[in-house]
Amino acid sequence: MTIERIPWDQYFMAQSVLLSLRSTCQRLSVGATIVRDKRMIAGGYNGSVSGDVHCIDEGCYVVDGHCVRTIHAEMNAILQCAKFGIPTDGAEIYVTHFPCLQCTKMILQAGIKKIHYLTDYRNDDYAIQLLEKTGVIVEQVTLDQEYFTELQAIYGGNNQKETNAE
Repeated sequence: MTIERIPWDQYFMAQSVLLSLRSTCQRLSVGATIVRDKRMIAGGYNGSVSGDVHCIDEGCYVVDGHCVRTIHAEMNAILQCAKFGIPTDGAEIYVTHFPCLQCTKMILQAGIKKIHYLTDYRNDDYAIQLLEKTGVIVEQVTLDQEYFTELQAIYGGNNQKETNAE
C-alpha cells in the first residue's frame, strides 16, 4: 500500500506533535516548530528553564492559576533561534495548540508571518485581534490519519529483521 507524500502542513505539524512528547509540563504538552522556506529552523516544547527542576519531577509551581516554572513551546523555539543567531523574520510557526496572548505577542515581535495550529486552546480574544490587526495569517491544520496509519503499518510491528537461522 502506497500513499502520496504527506503535505507540508501535516509534515511540520507532525514535528510539533513529536516535540510535544518531550514536554515536562503535567498540565498540557505543547510542541512548536519554526519553519522558513520549507525548512525547520527551530523546535521547542513547554518545560522548565535549563538547569531547573521539572514539573514532572517536582510538581507545578502555580501562581495565580499559571505554572511559573514552565516556558511555553513557542518561546523555547523563538529563544533557540535567538541563541543561535537564526533570523525568524518572515518565518512560519507550527504549534500543537493555539498560542496564548504572551506567545502571540512574541511571535509577532519575532516577525513570524503565519501561525499553523492543531487544537484550539483558550483562544484569547485580544490575541486574535492582534493577529488580525497585524495581518498575520492563522490556519488550523488537520492531521490526516491515513499517513499515520501507514507509518504504523510500516514501522509498528516488532521491527525485527528475519534471519536465516539453520
